[in-house]
Amino acid sequence: MTISLRNRRAGAAATATALALTSLAALAGTATPASASGRATTSGPATAATATALVPASAAALKPASPAAPAPPDSGAPAALTLPRPTGPYATGRDTLFLTDHERTDPWVPAAGARQLLVSLHYPARPGSGGDPAPYMPEAEARLMLAQRGLDDPEWPGLVAATRTFSRTDARPAPGRFPLVLLSPGFGTPRATLTGLAEELASRGHVVATADHPYESTGTELPDGRVLTCAACDEVAAQPDDAGRRKVLAAVSAGRAADFSFLLDRLTGPRPAWRHARTIDARRVGMAGHSIGGNAAASTMAADRRVDAGVNMDGTFFDPVAAHGLDGRPFLMLGTDPDHAPGAGDTSWDEGWARLDGFKRWLTVRDSGHFTFTDTPAIGEQLGIVDPDAPLSAARSTTITRAYVTAFFDRSLRGRPARLLDGPTPAHPEVLFQRP
Repeated sequence: MTISLRNRRAGAAATATALALTSLAALAGTATPASASGRATTSGPATAATATALVPASAAALKPASPAAPAPPDSGAPAALTLPRPTGPYATGRDTLFLTDHERTDPWVPAAGARQLLVSLHYPARPGSGGDPAPYMPEAEARLMLAQRGLDDPEWPGLVAATRTFSRTDARPAPGRFPLVLLSPGFGTPRATLTGLAEELASRGHVVATADHPYESTGTELPDGRVLTCAACDEVAAQPDDAGRRKVLAAVSAGRAADFSFLLDRLTGPRPAWRHARTIDARRVGMAGHSIGGNAAASTMAADRRVDAGVNMDGTFFDPVAAHGLDGRPFLMLGTDPDHAPGAGDTSWDEGWARLDGFKRWLTVRDSGHFTFTDTPAIGEQLGIVDPDAPLSAARSTTITRAYVTAFFDRSLRGRPARLLDGPTPAHPEVLFQRP
């Protein structure tokens, strides 16, 4: 994969961008991000099956980016970034929860004490209610995320942090009870990068809980202002071989299953932590995730019968799908093509597919990249970042991800017809139905 920058100043920043994003997309579903200190980490040669993507420290190690289309004179940074507008009939609200699981010690930093979670809750809201648009992410988180990817332009952290969202704080919930969808981000990636999908699902009548898993992201800012960096990344990087790295990443996925079981208890139990918990229909729960978060969807379903359906967006099954399947519950695998096609580099998808025992679909998307299923294409395109090896536009990336994930949850949690899942359609020629 090669990255080029349009409408930006050429030089070291462009080279570092290409280097870091090439590394992050090198694997079939995961990457090793910054170390716990926020620095990029290297730990041996990467292959399509390796659990670690390399982020070399020197831009000199990278071959030059492929030339982009001729660019106009530098026009500077964009005035503002914005997410794609949700398409559903509901307005959306957003709350944030900070939860502590006193029954578990943090698996990555035991000295930190009890396991904690930061959770964004997007929900269907009454039109015209609420205050300001909800913030996208703290600037400290944006700075660490961008630095890990080699993006050191001093203007960009503030721009990314201020990305416009379409959810309002303190919005009044819409009447009724709604299915709950849990979302888990990729390894090393803040929960904010799934905001566009969360807003879309909320606008279509779901409550959406997106969790940050502390010490598994480049940066997680706590309510007291402390920023936790990626100790789990250090643990992966410290492993002597691929088998060791895979074992740690399997533990990441299994640990997230425990996080989400705890979150379900706090959202749907007798004394819920969320003020609008009455809007959740606890009989209808789904989960989706990107990269290791997609693996965590299967891990959570195996560990917790309350989760009725799952989606893996381009994530390797480091923690394998349970040998006995998922008790007939539906599962969608949505990934890059050809990397996640049958018989391609990520054999965990072939193995997982064989074990899935309910309604299932295996879809791959032409011209896509590992981050296609997140906010990265929309934000990156506005910053002038283009990837000739993943030429699917931000608009198509957004449309495809939203269409297939919402169709799957409409079918699985609401019992609605989902003809989109029946087979190829002219509206989405990039989407391939795999039938191994």
